[in-house]
Amino acid sequence: MNGTLYLVATPIGNLEDITLRALRVLQEVSVVAAEDTRHTRNLLTHFTITTPLTAYHQHSDVTKTNNLVSRLLAGDSVALVSDAGTPGVSDPGLELAMAAVEAGITVVPVPGASAVLSALVGSALPFPHFTFEGFLPRTRSARREKLDVLGRREERTMVFYEAGNRTEETLRDLREAFGDDRRAVVCRELTKKHEEFMRGTLAELVARAAAQDIRGEVTLVVLGNSAPEAERDDVLPTVDEALSSAIDAGLTDRDAVKHVSELLKLGRKEVYAAMLARKNSE
Repeated sequence: MNGTLYLVATPIGNLEDITLRALRVLQEVSVVAAEDTRHTRNLLTHFTITTPLTAYHQHSDVTKTNNLVSRLLAGDSVALVSDAGTPGVSDPGLELAMAAVEAGITVVPVPGASAVLSALVGSALPFPHFTFEGFLPRTRSARREKLDVLGRREERTMVFYEAGNRTEETLRDLREAFGDDRRAVVCRELTKKHEEFMRGTLAELVARAAAQDIRGEVTLVVLGNSAPEAERDDVLPTVDEALSSAIDAGLTDRDAVKHVSELLKLGRKEVYAAMLARKNSE
């Protein structure tokens, strides 16, 4: 029988947030595939878990993916973990999950701490609906182009990931695209000792960021546009629509992901996530 690929969420800061189920799975699998083996070894050692570790990160090539799939097909179960949170959410992992699904291997999520949900509820901003945008493009032109579209059309509350040392620049780009008065919250070091929620308008937050050395992991929560622009006929398709068109045209899953990421100027991880969601819903 095939093994099982477990996507195991780990604490985003506070080790007490590990779940009992996650601890059991990490003890029982044959190997733990980790984004950073040194980081994960500290976690396993803290809970006296001796399961072997292997590296699986954004620089791992297809050979590493194929080796793990081969182990799964041979009957070994594998736990995939990132440094913090759920693997595959703005972290490595979706490539392995997709390859496992294509090989007929059972993929099981083991949920846990979430920076997205922690930031949303801690922000105290209204979010009857929200959208997770992950990390924005690194190049300024691409980042501004994406924010311009979001600022004009997105009604939902938005959640972004950012590094502390890039937060001020990102807030300035958000202010330029969304306006001075759009309310937002900078959520820093969630669940950790120095957890902080900086609240205000984008103009106020830019001023605070300029006067403060922001460090650590940051999650940004920004209100949507209460009066979005009307949709135009030339609006690009959604990720799901573009994937459907690509697959209907005969492209393989991987070629479809590549095509859509280039068409919509999105990271491949984001498109992989949409592809995996499609497969899980089928």
